Amino acid sequence: MNREIRAQQIRVIDDEGNMLGVMTVPEALRIAEDRGLDLLEIAPTATPPTCKIMDYGKWKYEKKKQATAARKKQTVVTIKEVQMRPRTDQHDFETKMNHARRFLLEGDKVKVSLRFMGRELAHQEVGLEVIKKAIAFVDDLALVESQPKMEGKQLFLMLAPDPLKIKEYQKAHPNKSKQDSKELDELKDVEEEDEE
Repeated sequence: MNREIRAQQIRVIDDEGNMLGVMTVPEALRIAEDRGLDLLEIAPTATPPTCKIMDYGKWKYEKKKQATAARKKQTVVTIKEVQMRPRTDQHDFETKMNHARRFLLEGDKVKVSLRFMGRELAHQEVGLEVIKKAIAFVDDLALVESQPKMEGKQLFLMLAPDPLKIKEYQKAHPNKSKQDSKELDELKDVEEEDEE
């Protein structure tokens, strides 16, 4: 910027986008100062380097706004975990899988973990049946991102929301998805009160 530009000759563009041609840095600086603006090097690798006459503060502000807008547009995918055991009762299983359904509807990925304790490791087929039941339970909303695999004493599965299936579900159950989001808001309010 301004006097920090080291090149002998530079190609200059004015504040309205017009090409002023190739000139020395002092000449370009004089033009910029006459207009009350700064000289910024925008393409240092070009030959000769390209510089533009502009308001540095305004340019910096615009860049910051663009970065903020780009951050707003990006989606953050979080992974929620649902933990179970091979002998999890049917009611508890349904409750946990309903949570998983809600997470999937919100656009989060779900990791279903099945922890084996003691002699349960000898009967891994029971755990595999529970995992298959879990896949069937959310089949209308999700797709299996990674097949069930064992890691130590834990069998886990990754589920990702399927946008097409979720759209179809929301069309078929418009009140249900609103009710789920309302229940979620109430749950968050209760959690915030507990923290206080």
